[in-house]
Amino acid sequence: MEELENKNQIDEILQQENEAAEQLESELSEDEKTYKEFVDSLPEKWYVLHTFSGYENVAKENLETVVEKFNLQDRIFDIIIPMEDVVEEKNGKKKLVQRKAMPCYILVKMKYADDLWHNVTRTRGITGFVGPKGRPLALTDEEVRKLRLENIKVEIDLKGGDRIEIINGPLNGMVGMVKEVNAETGVASVVVEMFGRETTVDVETSQVRKINN
Repeated sequence: MEELENKNQIDEILQQENEAAEQLESELSEDEKTYKEFVDSLPEKWYVLHTFSGYENVAKENLETVVEKFNLQDRIFDIIIPMEDVVEEKNGKKKLVQRKAMPCYILVKMKYADDLWHNVTRTRGITGFVGPKGRPLALTDEEVRKLRLENIKVEIDLKGGDRIEIINGPLNGMVGMVKEVNAETGVASVVVEMFGRETTVDVETSQVRKINN
């Protein structure tokens, strides 16, 4: 009996919360409703921002602070500093390290409109958008795929077990075996011999060619 009463109380509380939410929605001004519809209609795109030299991390952190301060979570979704794997030689030894792939740039996924211009461009460390005359120009799907920012499905003529040669990039000329292929990202995990041992590396499928067995 007590459990039934508790359930009824919970149901009543939930109903009150739903009614309150509906009341709040109905009390939104026409301007607020129009703005919400405007934001909902905006496409989510990736944009490139230019930063002061060496300020990529500072710019990223400051923009994240701006998002929190002005409640822009429904407009700015992701902020990335592009990184890449490179082979460096030091004291006669080679090692695979990560470095910034695009120094002085960060990538931002957002629903852009002119009302965001000042929030973004006045952020410390950021000098502006990359685009014609400094106006925002969204990346194409092909650019998004190449930068591995999102899972955009591509047609791939590779499968696990295929022998390949890497034809460009820091591992150019290396021969290896495909371990697995991610058709969503266009990236293949390849086993190559590096520094005297087998190492698995990720490469764009456009960076390899199949070798006939």
